[in-house]
Amino acid sequence: MSARAPYVSTRGGVAPASFSEVALEGLAADGGLYVPAHIPEVTAQELGAWRYLEYPALCRAVLAKFIADIDAKTLSRLIDTTYTATRFGSSEITPLSMLTDRLGILHLSNGPTLAFKDIAMQWLGALFEHLLGASGKRLNILGATSGDTGSAALSAMANKARIRVFMLSPYGKMSPFQAAQMYSVDSDNCINLALRGVFDEAQDIVKEINRDAAFKADYAIGTVNSINWARLVAQVVYYFKGYFAATTSNVERVSFCVPSGNFGNLYAGHLARRMGLPVAKLVCATNENDVLHEFFQTGRYRPRAASGVLATSSPSMDISRASNFERLIFDLHDGDAAAVSRDWSLLAEHGEFSVSAEGRRRVAEDFGFVSGASTHLERIEAIRYAHRHFGVFLDPHTAAAFAVAKRVAQATPMIVLETAQPTKFEATLGEALGFVPPRPARFEGLEGRAQHVSVIDASTSAVRAEIVRRCSECPIRGA
Repeated sequence: MSARAPYVSTRGGVAPASFSEVALEGLAADGGLYVPAHIPEVTAQELGAWRYLEYPALCRAVLAKFIADIDAKTLSRLIDTTYTATRFGSSEITPLSMLTDRLGILHLSNGPTLAFKDIAMQWLGALFEHLLGASGKRLNILGATSGDTGSAALSAMANKARIRVFMLSPYGKMSPFQAAQMYSVDSDNCINLALRGVFDEAQDIVKEINRDAAFKADYAIGTVNSINWARLVAQVVYYFKGYFAATTSNVERVSFCVPSGNFGNLYAGHLARRMGLPVAKLVCATNENDVLHEFFQTGRYRPRAASGVLATSSPSMDISRASNFERLIFDLHDGDAAAVSRDWSLLAEHGEFSVSAEGRRRVAEDFGFVSGASTHLERIEAIRYAHRHFGVFLDPHTAAAFAVAKRVAQATPMIVLETAQPTKFEATLGEALGFVPPRPARFEGLEGRAQHVSVIDASTSAVRAEIVRRCSECPIRGA
């Protein structure tokens, strides 16, 4: 892989870039998402050797396939200081619990903010600090969250030199715990902007500001959402870890069922499968906002308007326009950026596009995707069932995947990817079980802590004005 130009945009309108350039830029200037020019493959010999690696060593092996411009010693240091038992509760980092011989849960929410986002975000914080320190640059991170990304990002970036974070969230659309966890972060470089709107509007604003090349350059705008390749690629690691934990040899296959909102987590599984991990099926589990489920069933991609996005008991999945879906369409078009651009032109003009019958076949057979949607009552029943039969507490997002996984006929074991600790969603747990599980001690009284947030209109101009004002009032400090 060339250290200079291994990454291209899904829209094809920018020059190839290195991993470090992609990490700091986030979204490509042409509006597309960065992807590797070629997906690296894992040989049978490598897969055999990787089976016995501890998480940091496995992470080094996977990430080295995608990173050519950071030396091995530095990469090891960044990974080893990120993935520690102190930070993630155990040396396993992402332990697997097999509930039966056919159904397991991959625990991804043992990090600092109790959500799977921590696994990649903690790495991203260390990576940004290294890249900015080495270059002398500064970065204004602009992100959008539907619940957990914000807390994970602020936890990873708080008090870091050369970084300021502007985090957009949908005002009143998250659980009380999620909102308090994010808004109680008290750090000069962390700025919460709650928008009077929904997540899709917040994400659209992030993309629109990133498309303004002059403004992006003037204010050194970057991203932490899964549109940032450096974050997404770190999520590939736990698919390998989960597979090795669920099997005894590399001739076996497993399937993964993933709660899906912005499609980054599931795309990471798709990437692992394309690299050569023996994955049978990738199950996309949605809630009532079932745009992705409709696509996998019909081949029709038809996002809803902001007014059509439903507020559900699994709020982090209340997303209509899943950004990382564009990466899947790029793969479906075999890297034809012009075809992706045509699809997104249709989307802009008509609000939808469809793939051909052959495209649907490839998505199902070559890529292994299936899907299912869940209702609130199904998630409630999944929470009850898991607790009654296995003594396991599920958050409502993991419950969505659990409910779908039980409906999907499989010839292989199914691993459900956990989203968050259930304590983040006490109202739903109380409804399902009649009681709520105890909180970790460090989160007692969370909702009563001082809040640091500004509520503004869901408009690009309002967010842009906040960025200009904050940057002029308080320049980013150096190292």
